[in-house]
Order: sequence, then structure tokens, then C-alpha cells
Amino acid sequence: MAREPRIMERTHRLIADAMLGKLAKWLRVLGFDVAYDRSIENQVLVRSAKIEGRDILTRDRRLVQRRWGGSIRFIVIEDDHLPNQLQQVVRELGRPPRKQVLSRCLRCNEPLTSFRRKEAAAQVSPYVHRTQKRFFQCPSCRRIYWRGTHQKRILNCVKTLLAQDRSGQRETKRETRRSP
Repeated sequence: MAREPRIMERTHRLIADAMLGKLAKWLRVLGFDVAYDRSIENQVLVRSAKIEGRDILTRDRRLVQRRWGGSIRFIVIEDDHLPNQLQQVVRELGRPPRKQVLSRCLRCNEPLTSFRRKEAAAQVSPYVHRTQKRFFQCPSCRRIYWRGTHQKRILNCVKTLLAQDRSGQRETKRETRRSP
């Protein structure tokens, strides 16, 4: 029986390399602060990590082996499969508190802010406006969110991803390195 992952003791700021877009999105669902740009080059990735104080999620071992100077924490994602990737990050960092789940924009990574129901009326379907009491908005891209049935599906998907049995798949190694 799998035990519940520990709750994060502190907030982790992460940046994912170009190979980890799906992982970045699902970590945002869990409430992780994960910067991601699919076109980012390694030098920009590392510079951003240094400036913003982020740990780097990567599948690129050569990136980790280069001498970047300064203290950069790399979390080498060992597996190609999203469930195992999520499990690895949660094992290493803990999981965010439940109140952080679905608290970030899945596109922009910005924390969502409350959005007045009256203002949402012009931006959502009449059915959604009629059936939902609370709305949230990304201050960056202006996307509107609400806690509808899709939220339950997303949360069930997260539970499934984190609970999937890894039997039959190669064991993932823990490897967290600091830049040489």
C-alpha cells in the first residue's frame, strides 16, 4: 500500500526544460510554481533559474554535467512516463498543501485571483455562470477558471497518476545534483 507523500516544507520554485512540458502543466495542477517555455535554450534556462532562484527540472544529463558556476540545483527526471515523472518530483520535494491544488494558471503559471461573478457573466457561457458561484482569473493571460465538474476529473486524474503502480517499469533513480 502506497503511503501518502509528505507535504512540502517550503515552496519550491522550479523551471522545466523544453522536454518536460506535460510534467510542468501537471505540476502546476498540483500547485507547484513551474516556469516553462518550450522554446527556451539551455543557457537562458540556466540564467533564468539563477536569477529567479528556481531549481531546474531536466531530462538532459549533459546540461547537468556542464559547469555553469554558482549553485544551481538540477532534478534529473529519469523516466519518459508522466506518472513516474510526477511521482519522482513529489517524492523528492513533497506535495504542495491541498489548498494549492488548482491555484495556478495552467498556461502562464501565475497564481489565480478571485474574479467577480458579475464580471464573469460576459466571459463564460450562461450555463456556467448560472451554475457556478466562484470564479478565478489569471492576472497575466486573463483566462477564467471555475470549480466545475472538470475539477473533479482533474483531481481524480492526479490521484491516478500519483498512485499508478510502477511494477513492470524500470525503477527510477533519485538524482539531484548541484552544478559543479
